[in-house]
Amino acid sequence: MYFLPKKITSFPPLSEANADGLLAIGGNLNVESLLLAYKSGIFPWYSESEPIMWWSPDPRFVILPGELIISKSMHKILRNEVFEIKFNHSFEKVIANCAKVKRAGQRGTWITTAIQTAYLKLHKKGFAISGEAWKNGELVGGFYGILIENSFFGESMFSLVDNASKVAFLTYAEKFFKEGGKIIDCQLYTKHLQSLGAKMIPRKLFIEKITTRVV
Repeated sequence: MYFLPKKITSFPPLSEANADGLLAIGGNLNVESLLLAYKSGIFPWYSESEPIMWWSPDPRFVILPGELIISKSMHKILRNEVFEIKFNHSFEKVIANCAKVKRAGQRGTWITTAIQTAYLKLHKKGFAISGEAWKNGELVGGFYGILIENSFFGESMFSLVDNASKVAFLTYAEKFFKEGGKIIDCQLYTKHLQSLGAKMIPRKLFIEKITTRVV
């Protein structure tokens, strides 16, 4: 296992990750380190009582252009404008709500206070974005992630009302691909995201796609 120094200048080769995708432990969550990680196909994931852990699973779960799936029922909800969709209106509230959501089979508080602070800094720098579903003036669902040029790295979502986060995400994904987006990284498999078109691809192919920049 590779232990990172407090000041991160580089990450180990992705081939050093174990079978679960764990690559390194330690380091920090400053803006420069997080951007270097995402550009390298790495993301942090750990619980409150653990050191910072850095992951790069193989294969990787992604949505590619032309493969987004919107069901007939979701088309109807989108068409009827059941929710008001906004972007970057309440990032701090979105990430705080994502931290509260309990998910079966996932560690409970991985969106730690340190993670929230770090991603708020990324948001203020223009790299972390939120998609939000509002109803009757209340935030009822949303998602957040990292946008670096033509790659979007999804982090988490929450819903207080059925379909709220799904509508926010689909609205964003359609816009993202229409504007030339190349890949949406979903990180790890979920049945929900598979229903929206996500699939597994080899990590090598994933790295090729995220390192092909807009010209």
